[in-house]
Amino acid sequence: MTSSVFPRIPGYSRRRRGMARRLASLLGAVVVSVGVLMLPAAATAALYGEWHDARALLAAAAVTAVVGAVGWRLAGERGEMTTKEAFAAAGLTYFVIALFGALPYLLTGAISDPSDALFETVAGFTTTGSTVVGDPGALSHGVLLWRAMTQWLGGMGIIVLSVAILPWLGAGGVQLARAEAPGPEPSRLTPRFRETAKRLWLLYVALTVVAIAFLAAGDMSPFEAVFHGLTTAASGGFSTEPGSMGAFSAYTQWVVIVVMFLTGISFALHFRALRDPGAYLRSTEFRTYAAIVLVGAVIVVAGLWSAGAGVAGTVRDGVFAAVALVTTTGFVTQDWARWVEWLQILVVGMMFFGAMAGSTSGGVKTFRFGILLRSSGADLRRLLYPDAVLSPRYGGRALPPGLVDSVQSFFLFYMMAFVAGTFLLALAEAVFGAGTDLVTSASAVASALGNIGPALGDLGPAGTYAAVTAPGKWLLSFLMILGRLEVFPVLLLFTRHLWRR
Repeated sequence: MTSSVFPRIPGYSRRRRGMARRLASLLGAVVVSVGVLMLPAAATAALYGEWHDARALLAAAAVTAVVGAVGWRLAGERGEMTTKEAFAAAGLTYFVIALFGALPYLLTGAISDPSDALFETVAGFTTTGSTVVGDPGALSHGVLLWRAMTQWLGGMGIIVLSVAILPWLGAGGVQLARAEAPGPEPSRLTPRFRETAKRLWLLYVALTVVAIAFLAAGDMSPFEAVFHGLTTAASGGFSTEPGSMGAFSAYTQWVVIVVMFLTGISFALHFRALRDPGAYLRSTEFRTYAAIVLVGAVIVVAGLWSAGAGVAGTVRDGVFAAVALVTTTGFVTQDWARWVEWLQILVVGMMFFGAMAGSTSGGVKTFRFGILLRSSGADLRRLLYPDAVLSPRYGGRALPPGLVDSVQSFFLFYMMAFVAGTFLLALAEAVFGAGTDLVTSASAVASALGNIGPALGDLGPAGTYAAVTAPGKWLLSFLMILGRLEVFPVLLLFTRHLWRR
């Protein structure tokens, strides 16, 4: 049965066929799940009498589920995956689900251009608030729910990825936890990963439900509360309003601020804090994360106040912007592109931070900056004391050399992607479009890599990415996935070592 799908050809070993079949099985199962999860969107469309979109969403679900089932049941092969296969699956999953996730937009006609539909889908699954939709309120309820669900599913997926795949690359939080606390792998909450993932999912669902309840108690309709509860819990940023959170009351904005801050905390730390609330303050990474948010909020508030804004609104807008940027949630209450220039520079700088490892946020992550600072300080001291044995420490414990090396490599690749992406985006817009300025290109790339959404210039909170050329959208889509998967799993896809037997 499988030989017809993976034929025996010269140089195509049995081992490689086995790897391909296991990848087909896993990716097929994921695609089937995506198809099944389109059904609530179809049901919502039917509930609101949007019959055209309901039928289109059902068709998208059917096509997705059937194609996924072919890969899962016919071409696939069950079996324990090797480390290489796990890396390949992690890198390929987002590319595959983005293709099928675009079908609801295309079949309903909500977004007719394939490049735009793919861009919107990638922005959803990577929990990036970038959009090509000028007025989300014009979309049907079914399409809007699918739009929100892509971000919620992406937020759930990165939590599992952070405890399952990234630690093996030195990119997740397990190494950090080893440096902070005794024990072999303290960030694994239970001995079995399946149980760990289950408990993290339950926390994620619980936080989502709480967010929906508090939002519904304000000025949002039940549907708006569900929509924004899903996108806020995921650190996503999609909204039903062109003005994002600026269209809602002060109460709603404060609720979103609190939920955004909570989603920026490691879900493993949340789990520990259920039994021991003091775990928050004992975490070096949490204290650093809270300090970054506080300092950023003070600076933004001071900048807005110096520009003549009122005190109450200034405090709320400043805190909102700082939390949204650090947690890489694309919500806004004001247009950053209209702020004074030095505040705009701060906005771009904050796009690189990110919150804690094991959270739903994107960016470089707080613990990596902490490790970089400690290791750089040790290198400086080593110049003065060349014979001294100096080990960088984080959280009162010595950092393993492998962790320091992986963090340095990550930061190097991240910055290389930022520089190369800025150049390629500016080049693509110059060749295929009307061109763009440096501020717009650089901020758009920083926003895509950090999974934030709005940028500066023409791509600021008041605009959309609809005017970006198709090659520019493909590039930004790739950068969104690169940033969401924390660089390494995507780069490994382009190495021969991953695919050789």
